[in-house]
Amino acid sequence: MRMRNSRPNTGGARYSRLPQDDDGFIDLQFERPPRKIPYKAIGLATILFLLGTALLTVGSLLLAGVYIDPQYADRTWPVLLLGLLVFIPGGYHVFIAYNAWRGVKGYSFDDIPDYND
Repeated sequence: MRMRNSRPNTGGARYSRLPQDDDGFIDLQFERPPRKIPYKAIGLATILFLLGTALLTVGSLLLAGVYIDPQYADRTWPVLLLGLLVFIPGGYHVFIAYNAWRGVKGYSFDDIPDYND
């Protein structure tokens, strides 16, 4: 008894055989899509950096007692602390954005959190 060909009925569709050395991966899945630059996050980081710089400057002048009346000396440490708390994250993210923009190896815009527009 002769067996029929065991190919499924393709209904006239054209198929091509997969290569036998296929490991299941394609090169396209390993390519990164181009990353959008998070302008909103960089703008916020720049504002924090500048505000922190201003507060640290005012706090330093209060601490030194130069150019600012000494009657406001009780505000020195809170201004310095607030300036430091605002300056550190702003400076950090501005630094990352600058190095990513320059193309320094190890820095990417992916390291900056994006605030979904």
